[in-house]
Amino acid sequence: MISVLTILMGVTIIVSLNGFNNNNLKERLLFVPFRIKHNNEHLRIISHVLIHADLTHLAFNMFSLYFLGSFLENSFIQYYGFYEGESFFLILYFLGGIFATFIPYYRHHENRNYKSLGASGAVSAIVFAAILWNPTMQLGILFIPIPIPAYIFGPIYLFIEYLADKKGNSVIAHDAHIGGAIFGVIFILLINFDKGKEFFYLIFK
Repeated sequence: MISVLTILMGVTIIVSLNGFNNNNLKERLLFVPFRIKHNNEHLRIISHVLIHADLTHLAFNMFSLYFLGSFLENSFIQYYGFYEGESFFLILYFLGGIFATFIPYYRHHENRNYKSLGASGAVSAIVFAAILWNPTMQLGILFIPIPIPAYIFGPIYLFIEYLADKKGNSVIAHDAHIGGAIFGVIFILLINFDKGKEFFYLIFK
């Protein structure tokens, strides 16, 4: 049986590759807060996760989604069973992508020119859900040459995103990454609060 992760990645890759050469498709799927508010184009709240700016953007998101998504999907299946585990993974991904739009929407719903795209917010939800699920796993970060525990990686990542967002002048939607990360944590606390208690104990023991 094909996994939810495989389907998500397959659809995203196919749609993104088509979008590279089809501006009309890309324009229909972009996250555009102004058009969502004033034209009621609500599909854009989630459709943006299917398209990417270029091959590097797509590869980076799919690489992150594959490695941490595989871990989290398998963990959900082992803990909850196949159907419930896969359902949780699918819900986490898409609600994470939606939740990631909240801050950008609030900031830019009157800005005709603001547009964004990509699965980064949804992937961020997966990453931080995985961190809370297994905070002692080792993760790498670009400017640190050795893997570090996930419970250290997470705060460092969020701090970097916060500084980048505060600085501004970037084509990257750092606020969407932060929103996705917050939802990933909330989701795990909703389905398994003990994971939050274990994380808290690990940090403050």
